[in-house]
Amino acid sequence: MHVLIVKVSSLGDVIHTLPALTDARRAIPDIKFDWVTEEAFTEIPAWHATVNKVIPVAFRRWKKNILKMFFSREYKHFKKQLNHTKYDLIIDAQGLFKSGFICSLAKGKVVGLDKNSAREKISTWFYDECYAVSKQQHAVERTRELFAQALGYSVDKQAVDYGLPLSQFDAHTDGSSKSLYFLHGTTWETKLWPEQYWIELGEIAVNKGYRIKLLWGSKEEQQRAERIAKAIPNATVMSQLTLTEIAGQLLQTDIVIAVDTGLAHLAAALNRPTIALYGASDADKTGTYGKNQVHLSASLACSPCLQKKCNYQGDDLSESEKQQIFAVNPPCFSTVTPDRVWQNIVEFKPT
Repeated sequence: MHVLIVKVSSLGDVIHTLPALTDARRAIPDIKFDWVTEEAFTEIPAWHATVNKVIPVAFRRWKKNILKMFFSREYKHFKKQLNHTKYDLIIDAQGLFKSGFICSLAKGKVVGLDKNSAREKISTWFYDECYAVSKQQHAVERTRELFAQALGYSVDKQAVDYGLPLSQFDAHTDGSSKSLYFLHGTTWETKLWPEQYWIELGEIAVNKGYRIKLLWGSKEEQQRAERIAKAIPNATVMSQLTLTEIAGQLLQTDIVIAVDTGLAHLAAALNRPTIALYGASDADKTGTYGKNQVHLSASLACSPCLQKKCNYQGDDLSESEKQQIFAVNPPCFSTVTPDRVWQNIVEFKPT
């Protein structure tokens, strides 16, 4: 059976799809997948043994000039790749207008979430068949259930397997000292843990014998990493790495400390002990998922707000409480302090 998956972004969403492929392989041993994803994430589907072909798409670039896109040689080549194969099934695992549109360019029966389950109801215009999947589940379980309904098998919710053989990653380490990886970069300002908190946590960890390493993906993240590392003795800012190289690095660490970022989900997929910090986002719906995952969520009345900008005014607080909480930005992270994170590091007993 030959199936096309359309899950184009973001990094975390792409990673959340992997366990569904493992489920499908258990139920249908001869199944193989082609996968359409953003060009920045093409390494990830290729890691899974059931993926036959990865088809890159460049919507993030193309949307800057949509009209030009439709007449570009690159877009015509993309359409040609989609039309090359008659698929037994096409699964829109994203539930957006753009993912539904991509599905319509391929040959085969198109299925996806129904209008009450999809992120954008308009996506259902492109489907031949729709499935209801509760929004009250974690994103990983929603995708697993969609695939199970589309392909006709039952999901064992206890058997979550991202299907990533660790031998494909270079994880050499000398084991000379304990290490923490700080995953500090994320797209929303409301998800950023305060820089001063990273520095305070780093100072505590270094004094207890840990090495600190910081990863980054953009120029802004690099600058933040350098500011944090400058204030922590012997902290290291890594060079820019591919996703495969980052996976190898994460496999070397003792514990990952992360905000709500795609690389945190990569750490979870690799079964790395992770302490993930959540302010604006909902850890129950989109938090790191798997073994050895600890979620520390903000406890303000407004959390999780699911907003890119903080509009909290503290109207429910006394003046003394306001002074404490608004001493950091975003204020919800005043309830997720470096001392609290360190205590969880000390108490963490990975299995």
